[in-house]
Amino acid sequence: AGDGIISRAPGYGMAGIRVDGNDIFAVHAAVQAARSYCLEHSAPVLIEAMTYRQGHHSTSDDSTRYRSKEEVHDFSEKSDPVKRLNSFLNLHKWFGPSDIANICDEERMDVLREMKAAEHRPPPKLETLFQDVYHNKPEHLQKQEQNLINHISKYPDQY
Repeated sequence: AGDGIISRAPGYGMAGIRVDGNDIFAVHAAVQAARSYCLEHSAPVLIEAMTYRQGHHSTSDDSTRYRSKEEVHDFSEKSDPVKRLNSFLNLHKWFGPSDIANICDEERMDVLREMKAAEHRPPPKLETLFQDVYHNKPEHLQKQEQNLINHISKYPDQY
């Protein structure tokens, strides 16, 4: 493990900003500063938003093998970005718990509605998987694309 990726920015000729990724206001300020820099210098900025992964890496990862449930719970109680923002909004009486619950319910229903609509759309064309990644498709990607086409041709009933 290292100390993040921000130290790599100069090696790529880029400016870099490290920010508390759990603080929505700090992230907003960092993005504003990066945008200003980009516009002024016509150059990119790497933003490293430091955060804590509360879940597993994937379905095959059990993070309790290398960290305790208490550690994850403690982080969730102290630094969870959603809880932090909710506390801030509640503290200033801009939103109360019922307002936040209503927003969560509305968003959940919107997501479910959009998922249902997406299930009725036709799948994207296979070639879109290999488009818009490189200006000129490299040879190894052309080979992967051809291998996939051959595989699907060989096993059409599976796709």
